[in-house]
Amino acid sequence: MSVSMTGSGEIATPVESSKSAMTWGPIFGGAAAAIGVTLILLLLGSGVGLTMVSPWSGQSSSLGTVGVTAAIWLVVVQWLSSGLGGYITGRLRTKWAAVHTDEVFFRDTAHGFISWALATIFVAGFLASSLTSLAGAGAQAVGSAATAAGTVASSTASATDLPTAYFTDALLRPEQARAGATSDDTTATAEVSRILLNGAAAGQIPDDDKAYLATIVSARTGLSEADARTRVDTVLKRIDDAKVAAQKAADEARKAASTTALLGALSLLIGAFIAAAAAAFGGSQRDEEEDLIVTSRI
Repeated sequence: MSVSMTGSGEIATPVESSKSAMTWGPIFGGAAAAIGVTLILLLLGSGVGLTMVSPWSGQSSSLGTVGVTAAIWLVVVQWLSSGLGGYITGRLRTKWAAVHTDEVFFRDTAHGFISWALATIFVAGFLASSLTSLAGAGAQAVGSAATAAGTVASSTASATDLPTAYFTDALLRPEQARAGATSDDTTATAEVSRILLNGAAAGQIPDDDKAYLATIVSARTGLSEADARTRVDTVLKRIDDAKVAAQKAADEARKAASTTALLGALSLLIGAFIAAAAAAFGGSQRDEEEDLIVTSRI
């Protein structure tokens, strides 16, 4: 808004510019460029990332390595796409006449930031939709497996379906377990499974359960009591090792996810700054080119 003075010293009516400071064409153009570059680089990163994993044992990179590599690549993608989108936004905008240099700088940076925001929202929505589809497919597969498991479980004895089955076994456990264990293979196998499941839930298997397991193993395999107890201890040690390995893998996945999230948030902040700075740089080059054209014409 400008104020002019008349010849008699009276203040004229303020003049308000009819042209908006927001130019959506360059913003959408820069956002489209950023989205295109982001998708291309994400596909490239996915292709490279798939070479780091393998279904064969010992041929895949560790989960932590894969997570850190993915996080670094996301940072590179964000910075490159933000810089290109912001620069295009600044160069495509038309020059404002009779606007202070500081105001021009602010408007260019604002245009770059808005362009970055639009591109980020679109890419985030696209990735969320893709992940939702993958999660839905996985949930459907898990549901099918659970249904099949439920069908198989329903054909077993009803006592195995009760949460108190383990304690029922403990109450009805014979004093001489050898004779009872050899009478029915299915019953013995189910009882051993319930003991192991209860131990996994409780975090340890009581000594009396270990002794009972050794008795069943001795009856089923013909081993001596000492050898049967050694076999039970060996198997339980393998179970503990598998549980520790699973916990270690889960902890590595947690650390990788945490690193990815922190780096992702940092890259978004820096990406917004890069987009705004690139737009300001592109705007300054645009104004310089236009000034050169005007000077050459004069």
